[in-house]
Amino acid sequence: MTTGRGTLANNLPADALPADRQPVIIAARRTAVCRSNGALRELRAHELLAPVLAQLLSDSLVPQEAVTDVVIGNAVGGGGNVARLALLEAGLPVSVPGVTVDRQCGSGLDAIVLASRMVAAGGNPVYLAGGVESISTAPLRAHRNDDGGPEFFDRAQFVPRGFGDPDMGVAAENVASRFAVSRESQDSFALRSHQRAVAAVAAGFFTDEIVPLETSAGTVQSDDGPRPRLTAGVLQRFPAAFVDSGTVTAGNSCFDADAASAVVITSLERARELGAEDGLLVLATDTAGVEPGLLGIGAAVAAERLLGARNITAAGIGLVEFNEAFASQALACLDHLGIDPFRVNADGGALALGHAYGASGAVLVTRLLAQARRSGAHGCLALAMISIAGGMGTAALLQYERIAGT
Repeated sequence: MTTGRGTLANNLPADALPADRQPVIIAARRTAVCRSNGALRELRAHELLAPVLAQLLSDSLVPQEAVTDVVIGNAVGGGGNVARLALLEAGLPVSVPGVTVDRQCGSGLDAIVLASRMVAAGGNPVYLAGGVESISTAPLRAHRNDDGGPEFFDRAQFVPRGFGDPDMGVAAENVASRFAVSRESQDSFALRSHQRAVAAVAAGFFTDEIVPLETSAGTVQSDDGPRPRLTAGVLQRFPAAFVDSGTVTAGNSCFDADAASAVVITSLERARELGAEDGLLVLATDTAGVEPGLLGIGAAVAAERLLGARNITAAGIGLVEFNEAFASQALACLDHLGIDPFRVNADGGALALGHAYGASGAVLVTRLLAQARRSGAHGCLALAMISIAGGMGTAALLQYERIAGT
């Protein structure tokens, strides 16, 4: 059995692609993650994303004209290709194209996956990839009635009605019920997320990854979600939020947030030419479909298939970031994979930081690179996972490696 850590003399995994086609993430940044209609409420999606793209180019020393494409995920925006709008706002030349992808909550991670697959196709390209969401400024949406008037709706239809198309909270209750995830365990997981995020803020772990944003009220450069005074007793007082007598509450669910996050992804060969010292190799990715009514389990199915194909066990993964949309789905997925919840989201997750839909998957990768660099553990395997509306999940297997001098 292989753990994925066997390396050649040049630090590449034994089963990695050739250096001119091996995808590697060499820089990652994000904005603060702030509650919708909060500190970032006046910034539209492209205004959130543009400073991140500009900072990434500065971090990685990539010339603007060398960017092959910008691939951005977005879930509830107004269309119009926010990737192109943001890259021009960031000052990139008009010769640089952009494409926007939508896999709802998975959009940011799937944008990175798409870029990694294009790197693997060859040519030593350089991509900026990630996601953005401004829930605060998202357009109102409506169907057209027979008389031509608008019928407004809160969210898009994800699957045909015959499959069941539950709201996210109801789907989280379905997962809690099907997989016997208790209210106590959900509250405990949520509390730990806040405690870890509060500790990470105090230690300055987020400082270097956050790009400050200017608003009329001042500079926004810190997450506003972690609650230092949250206790188990407070969580116990929250009533069921979505289903009568249910276990999913506002306390063990994420809150909607505004944010942007992106990475620089290129080939290992090109990364060396750029002088990158280290990065996350993208070893493999997978996206799976599951029963729409149990959409929260999608990440586990994708990750199980991904790891199984490479004969890697949960014990072989050093760092795990999983989007905590709801504690119930996080716990069900981790139990399915045999991953101890204490090993996941070392600095807290979306239960404390918030869920910025299309940006959240990219935030996971940004967090993994920061954690890997902090640990300095070259060869460490990392796993990013996210469950997706409509009954899907995406997972990416990464490996932290030294690049310079290999």
